Amino acid sequence: MRRVFSRWIMAWICGLLCLGLGAVAATAAPVARRDQPFNDGWRMAVGDIVGAERIDFDDASWKLVTLPRAFNEEEAFKVDIHDLKGGITWYRKRFMLPTEVGPAVGGKAFLEFEGVRQAGDVYVNGVRVGGHENGVTAFGVDATKALKPAPFANVVAVRVDSDWKYKERATGSGFQWNNNNFNVNYGGIHRAVRLHLTGDLHQTLPLYSSLGTTGVYIWAEDFDIRGGAATVHAESQVRNESGRPRTFAYQVALRDVDGKPAGAFAGPTVTLAPGETRTVSAEARLQGLHFWSWGYGYLYTVDTALVEDGATVDAVTTRTGFRKTEFRNGMVFLNDRVMQVHGYAQRTSNEWPALGTDIPPWISDFSNALMVESGGNLVRWMHIAPARQDVQSADRVGLPQAMPAGDAESDVTGRRWEQRLEVMRDAIVAFRNSPSILFYEGGNENISDDHMAQLKAIRDQFDPHGGRAIGSREMLASRVAEYGGEMLYINKSGRKPVWAMEYSRDEGARKFQDDFTPPFHKDSPDYNRNQDSHAAEDVRRWFDYWRERPGGGERVSSGGVNIIFSDSNTHFRGDNNYRRSGEVDAMRLPKQGFYAHQVMWDGWVDVEHPRTHIIGHWNYAPGTVKDVLAVSSADSVELVLNGRSLGRGLKSDGFLFTFKAVAWGPGTLRAIGRDAAGKLVSTDAVTTTGPAVALRLTPHVGPLGWRADAADLALVDVEAVDAQGRRVPTALDLVNFDLAGPAEWRGGIAQGDSRSGARTTEAPASPAGEVVTGAHTVDGVTSYAGASRGDDNYILAQALPVEAGINRVALRSTLQAGAVTVTARAEGLKPATLTLEVAPPPPGETLLPVSLARGPTPATPSFKVRRLTVKPAATTAGSNLASVALAQDDDETTHWASDGQLANAWIEYRLARPQVVDEVVLKLIGWRLRSYPLRITMDGVTVYQGEPAKSLGYVTLPLKPVKGARLRIALAGPTVDRDAFGKIVEITGAKAGLDTGAEKVPAGGGLGIIEAELYRRVN
Repeated sequence: MRRVFSRWIMAWICGLLCLGLGAVAATAAPVARRDQPFNDGWRMAVGDIVGAERIDFDDASWKLVTLPRAFNEEEAFKVDIHDLKGGITWYRKRFMLPTEVGPAVGGKAFLEFEGVRQAGDVYVNGVRVGGHENGVTAFGVDATKALKPAPFANVVAVRVDSDWKYKERATGSGFQWNNNNFNVNYGGIHRAVRLHLTGDLHQTLPLYSSLGTTGVYIWAEDFDIRGGAATVHAESQVRNESGRPRTFAYQVALRDVDGKPAGAFAGPTVTLAPGETRTVSAEARLQGLHFWSWGYGYLYTVDTALVEDGATVDAVTTRTGFRKTEFRNGMVFLNDRVMQVHGYAQRTSNEWPALGTDIPPWISDFSNALMVESGGNLVRWMHIAPARQDVQSADRVGLPQAMPAGDAESDVTGRRWEQRLEVMRDAIVAFRNSPSILFYEGGNENISDDHMAQLKAIRDQFDPHGGRAIGSREMLASRVAEYGGEMLYINKSGRKPVWAMEYSRDEGARKFQDDFTPPFHKDSPDYNRNQDSHAAEDVRRWFDYWRERPGGGERVSSGGVNIIFSDSNTHFRGDNNYRRSGEVDAMRLPKQGFYAHQVMWDGWVDVEHPRTHIIGHWNYAPGTVKDVLAVSSADSVELVLNGRSLGRGLKSDGFLFTFKAVAWGPGTLRAIGRDAAGKLVSTDAVTTTGPAVALRLTPHVGPLGWRADAADLALVDVEAVDAQGRRVPTALDLVNFDLAGPAEWRGGIAQGDSRSGARTTEAPASPAGEVVTGAHTVDGVTSYAGASRGDDNYILAQALPVEAGINRVALRSTLQAGAVTVTARAEGLKPATLTLEVAPPPPGETLLPVSLARGPTPATPSFKVRRLTVKPAATTAGSNLASVALAQDDDETTHWASDGQLANAWIEYRLARPQVVDEVVLKLIGWRLRSYPLRITMDGVTVYQGEPAKSLGYVTLPLKPVKGARLRIALAGPTVDRDAFGKIVEITGAKAGLDTGAEKVPAGGGLGIIEAELYRRVN
């Protein structure tokens, strides 16, 4: 299921070569720097323990852990986010300084914490050396003076406070993002730690707020994409902490993805005075470059070195890539190719059951690569800056990112706004070398233009050359934001790109397949769907954006991101205590929506590789008659059962084909997709299996195998299979696992409760009534009681059921190497046994491989022009003539409306010459709830008569082909309001009229148009 990463072996070799960090130039002495993980050998205890910072404190009874390790990881997906424990956690570690580098030879020692939640105080040998309170960004402490030389056993102790209501000590202010709806609280040191040992002349770390330093910055400009050339720049902030002037050369060397030399250059010789800090730089025009792209994680290893008297005294290795971006004409350009956004709004926690964020880096690759495999070309992390581990993972797998900094919902003022500026600054400095970041997000809700200008100034100061747009949600009229978009609705622009920050947010558990498959989960369109319905809804919602894609005129939609990719322990509204909107479940097993997106998203704009997918399975009881759904990019789809044609499906929503009332019969059901000329372009098939007779186990481990470091994971799939080894898609068998050997059981997840014994096969129904939410200032979630909110979801249970014939469990290594044996048993099925070897971790660090699966950016256009904008020469109306231009001003915050009298409810466009207009596209006031009886005429001849469908933005009206010069849109009868989309609002308290502007023009005799566009189709 997971893509095989290309060039693994060469990447491993490259990683081994990188360990010395001294491959920049021939050196006369060892490099006086060591950067290394500092994650093993910690001890952890929960509670505010007096004296735990002291050197002589006895921590022998504390739990031995390898970081990252949240103290409450076992609660992940077991309890409601609001019930996750907070409190104080202590961590302690003993270590001995090396004698050849760092303080032992007059250098420096820094401890870098990639993240603690919420606030951390760091002690070295009983002395507090620093801390951090925002719970989001990385921070560092200078431990040089507090450390003692070998053979002294230094003690690092960290006190972490993960209280949901934590207040900043200096100001008493809380942090907006420490929010128990959106930002799940896995408390403690929940991200990795590193030790940096440098000489007294060194390049600084990118830890702005804590150390006041900015580190290394690498970028490229003057791109020749087709020619493979660009001017590459490198700059480093260098500090001289010695007592004498230091003169050195700044040298830069690049190695490609295979570890081969890819260019070298140097800057001028520099002299720094004692105590001086200065930024040094170098640049060169390089040829033969490979450019990072979507699904093409091509990364270079860049070594920046300080060379003094022929010896490299400091060297830093940065892994980065080069790509060209532009944001113009309402579109996003990557390497000169237009890319419509289609991806996921994913919680930054990106968490796993019973693990939370305590996962090794290869697991991030496993998860993030699946986003790319599904067709996703953007992940919008939500509310807070992502973990460095996920940022670097997205670099490797070729997954573009939108990076927030810190918020919850809404703009803020005072100290809370200052905190948002600080985390944005820290995140930009930390991640500005990551090619995958294309967007900086200023907020999950609109902010003032003044606040956006402040964020933009930070971007311009610290990342002026990175080619990243900065913007925010609901910034459509902003003169400062460089992109925008709504949360639920479709926006278009001919200027800055606009894309939806979240859409298609209904929930559906992987277990509940359709109305005819046990446990017979009837579809509930208000958030609690089954898989048939959930996948179909994904298709319907994406089509709203796809039909307004580039190629459809001067104003376009730059797409949108589906919320979410994987089921999350945050902000639910369905029956369970976690969110099930994912296209994969919490263990990253695909749902039907995953495959639906593969079909629709296999292209940069237009679909470039045709696919077809039959939603669901073909194992039913005799007598079953059901609608069969297929998702296809073909023009027509034929359904064939055992060689017998069942006819062609009814096409809707661009990609959905429905075959009504298909009678089930055992065998193979095949969908055959054909283009407009009748040529076969894609197929898919589902086959009836026999009954389950056995279990099968399949392992997933990292590219270096399973490592005995007390942090690495092995994932094991368990399937119920028939006599031919085929997964039985209706199997729900309870599987009991036995584990032997040096490993820790972390388990998986399933619908239900491990404590309740037998459960009814019928899924409980959601309670009736309106979904109730809190206001923006409350950041509320749905308040009705879900049917399964008290379930433990089988977290950590060693007996859990397969769902749709499969489930997945996680095993964590210990510090002991050896054989680990997993045995799975289920009543009536042949058991399965799997043995895995846990090997000692290799010495030093090894670079994880990149994925080049999609290949470099194609040089061909990403879309065909299918229609051209027809611009009127003049516009008139039956009333309010002064504002008619607002209906065509490319500003969705303005509108034209008639005076409320039905006779005056018309607007007329006069064309420069008689011609045929094929389509009118309208964004109407109150578009999702107001019914508009319309008549459109061309020179008095009716070319459209009817009631446009309610929409989530724009509606396209096809016109009869009549040539003329005066096109009039008129209201043919009174308007009526009735919501067409049900309970899709997650948080109330937003603009009146459900953000559609309905309150601006009362229902009745008024015509209200936000934007009107006239088009001529291109054959």
